[in-house]
Amino acid sequence: MHTSQWIVAWVLLLQGCTAGRLQRDTSPRPDIRDCSTSPPYLPPTATETTARLAALRGAMQAHGIDAYIVPATDAHMLCPRLQSEYIAERDSRLGWVTGFTGSAGTAVVTLDKAALWTDSRYWTQAERQMDCNWELQRTTRIESIGLWILEAVPVGGNVSVDPFLFSIDTWSSYSEALHGSGRTLLAIETNLVDEVWGDQRPPAASSSIYSLSTEFTGSSWQEKVAGIRQQMEQHVQSPTAVLLSGLEETAWLFNLRGDDIPYNPVFYSYTLLTSSDIRLFVDETRLTAEARQSLQADCPGSLCVELLEYDQVRAHVHDYAQGNVTIWIGTEYTTYGLYSVIPQEKLLEDSYSPVMTAKAVKNAKEQELLRAAHVRDAVAVIQYLLWLEKMVPQGLVDEFSGARQVDALRWAQEHSRGPSFESISASGLNAALAHYSPSNVSSRKLSVDEMYLSDTGGQYLDGTTDITRTMHWGVPTPFQKEAYTRVLMGNIDLSRLIFPTNTAGRTVETFARQALWKVGLNYGHGTGHGIGNFLSVHEWPVGFQSSNIALTKGMFTSIEPGYYQDGEFGIRIEDIALVVEAQTEHQTGDEPFLTFEIVSLVPYDRNLIDVSLLSQEQIQYLNTYYETIRERVGPELQSQQLEEEYRWLQRNTEPFLQSSAGTAAAALGTLAITSLVSALLTKLQA
Repeated sequence: MHTSQWIVAWVLLLQGCTAGRLQRDTSPRPDIRDCSTSPPYLPPTATETTARLAALRGAMQAHGIDAYIVPATDAHMLCPRLQSEYIAERDSRLGWVTGFTGSAGTAVVTLDKAALWTDSRYWTQAERQMDCNWELQRTTRIESIGLWILEAVPVGGNVSVDPFLFSIDTWSSYSEALHGSGRTLLAIETNLVDEVWGDQRPPAASSSIYSLSTEFTGSSWQEKVAGIRQQMEQHVQSPTAVLLSGLEETAWLFNLRGDDIPYNPVFYSYTLLTSSDIRLFVDETRLTAEARQSLQADCPGSLCVELLEYDQVRAHVHDYAQGNVTIWIGTEYTTYGLYSVIPQEKLLEDSYSPVMTAKAVKNAKEQELLRAAHVRDAVAVIQYLLWLEKMVPQGLVDEFSGARQVDALRWAQEHSRGPSFESISASGLNAALAHYSPSNVSSRKLSVDEMYLSDTGGQYLDGTTDITRTMHWGVPTPFQKEAYTRVLMGNIDLSRLIFPTNTAGRTVETFARQALWKVGLNYGHGTGHGIGNFLSVHEWPVGFQSSNIALTKGMFTSIEPGYYQDGEFGIRIEDIALVVEAQTEHQTGDEPFLTFEIVSLVPYDRNLIDVSLLSQEQIQYLNTYYETIRERVGPELQSQQLEEEYRWLQRNTEPFLQSSAGTAAAALGTLAITSLVSALLTKLQA
């Protein structure tokens, strides 16, 4: 067939495939709500919120409030992209009032309307979990929320928020959105959701707050305090104090850990660190004897930690701010409730505190700790992949049992403290939801005929891990193989990149997308995030978004491109990478160039790789990476007497033949068209 004939056939098939997709998209789906019918259809996963909304509106009327904003935050995790995506059940106010349990969202309730705003990761989840009392707004832009409020609230009305659930930046954005509209943004310290939640609200945390052994810390807390005080002295504005609101900040600074937030070893606290004293606001009854001794061993003196009650922080900061002082704060995660008690002229405002930036750069010992954690984590993941290969063809695994299995395998590893987030175990169309997690009441059976995405991680005393692998145990379609391979190409291209020091992550992020963009594909989530040393799996401020700090030697970040075909399948490949010096032939300037060292050590699914799409350099990278996996993970498997897993590793890290690479990568003619037509035919047949 001539090339022109192929093109005509391709266009006709594309039109047919598009028509078929439109028909599928408009047909009823039993897993999501349908508010257009009478009565409305609600899936079993939806939450009835009529009574909850009635109670909240009653409280609003009692307080004279026209609209009430409910964020998906607590007093510390004010922006999920900055730190953890989790908050305690006690603080899950958005989930309680809406039924929606995603980590990113904002609800606005008026006396006769209710709406939820969330991003593309959670649109389908919201349609599954909310009843028809709620409008779904498919954006998170505060400008959109503001416009909705202007239509729903009459001139002269007020819009109320809990000031301890909004960062300074978020408060300012809402204030700007309503400025000059005749509507008033009003702070009310009584949280109305808590008021109507009442006795059904979960109890406060009560577990112990404990010290990390020096075996698992990069430096003592006294050394860390000295480093922060040095930054204060060297700053041109000479701040007299640093106010720490992020839970990670205090946990890292004092080498303490707790269990107040699911999957994150942190505890409710604030710290006010000055040049001469240290004040820790915490429930001191929960400190172990060892933790208390650690904090107060140097009393009296500048390294003596004064313990104050957690709820005293606002009054104490207010009193301290009356003196001749300057307080350094991170605006993106300090609450407006605290900010408002500090006079403007006594503030040093930055996006994040010096503790947040210091924590982001791991020293040599911290790097080795994280590397070691990833070796043992790879053992657990390899055990899981081998288990799946055996069990899935027998029809014995569903999403939920798979998630429990990988969690159990991690728990069995040395120094394990459980998963670092709720395991994402997603088969078929569920994998198209970037943050889907199964439950024991709604769990899809894994099949050799469908793609399966496993995004899991572990907490270990020596580090936090996060890894995603996508598998197919049967015969993937040509389009699935191409999409997977292009995601892999993006992972490789960014992982092997060499770049100047202090390069912003957003500057190089497109390297993870270019193989997808080349054929008109893309993904809607970020490309990577920082990761902690036995702290949060999403650790700010490292990553590839516009609001992340520049990449520096010693930082760890995930690299996780993906592709999601709504209603069909999803692909993501995620590794954790350490920023290291690159070996280059030349050097511009005094600073060496940088690159990434991948510390995740699990091979990719060979069944999904179309080697002909890969370049010679990409093949070489894969072979080198696989040799590293053998060298580092092989001995650990053998030391744990996991001989079957060791043989699995050897099979799945066999080198790829470089001569097979590049045959399709450079072609845009008949072969590429044939592949595309084959993929479209497969889609039509499905």
